[in-house]
Amino acid sequence: MSVVAAVDCGTNTIKLLVAEVAGTAQRPTLGRQLVRETRMVRLGEGVDRTGRLADAALGRAFAALDEYAELIGCHDVARIRFCATSATRDAANGDVFASGVRQRLGVDPEVISGAEEAGLAFDGAIRNLRSAPAEPVLVIDIGGGSTELVLGSGGSPDVAHSMDIGSVRLHERHLHSDPPTAAEVAACVADIDAHLDACPVDVTRAATVLGVAGTVLTVVASALDLPEYDAAAIDQAVVPVPRVAEVVDRLIGLSVAQRRDLPYMHPGRADVIDGGALILARVLSRTHAESLVASEADILDGIAWSLVGEATG
Repeated sequence: MSVVAAVDCGTNTIKLLVAEVAGTAQRPTLGRQLVRETRMVRLGEGVDRTGRLADAALGRAFAALDEYAELIGCHDVARIRFCATSATRDAANGDVFASGVRQRLGVDPEVISGAEEAGLAFDGAIRNLRSAPAEPVLVIDIGGGSTELVLGSGGSPDVAHSMDIGSVRLHERHLHSDPPTAAEVAACVADIDAHLDACPVDVTRAATVLGVAGTVLTVVASALDLPEYDAAAIDQAVVPVPRVAEVVDRLIGLSVAQRRDLPYMHPGRADVIDGGALILARVLSRTHAESLVASEADILDGIAWSLVGEATG
């Protein structure tokens, strides 16, 4: 049985999935997950302002990759795919990061386009659903540096777009107070709306809205009032859109310290979730959807699925 490893390196997190390839040679599928890990490294810290990856951020990222190299080494991995997204797309010194990845994992990082990032996120999220959704499906993937909107049906994207707005980028750009002021929030919302106005994805067509990645999942955990972060409870939970709006308003009104005290909040997300939560709220406000569906599967799963055929070929 083959084993594949997928790494998703974004602006705020680096994620690892090691999974078995199941099924037959003619119809391989992604099987049992052996490792699933997330490290909050804030690789994109300051990139929006400086255009470079900071030395401290590189150090945090390489420390996480050293851990991942050990985890991968515990399994007979046939193929590794490392996809780097928003932060490294924008950084002038991305070659330093690429060299560090190659040294630790023995593979070259793929700095994927926003369009490919969107397609992988859609694939990973859709394959995770236990029942067929009403179509078309809008997948929202809010990252640290970018946000992908993908509208599709029949298991495939029809139109996708990557916007250069994310939780870290917007927080650094607009939300400087703790908690942010009304004027800062208004400026952030105006920035989001400008990007949505220019976005070619018609979100009003969506019959189902499916949200992935940490910002969305944390908002859903808050909406469910969970006593701790519980992936099983969050995955495929359905939350009414008005409830999402309530949670977003509440989170923005809290200080960073108060957010960190929330039992489901990762401490590395507490300071920047305001920007990401506002993106979610503004996208939902433009849809006709009555609810948001959460998915624990995301671009990481899409990357792993892209390796399935290669591992059996």
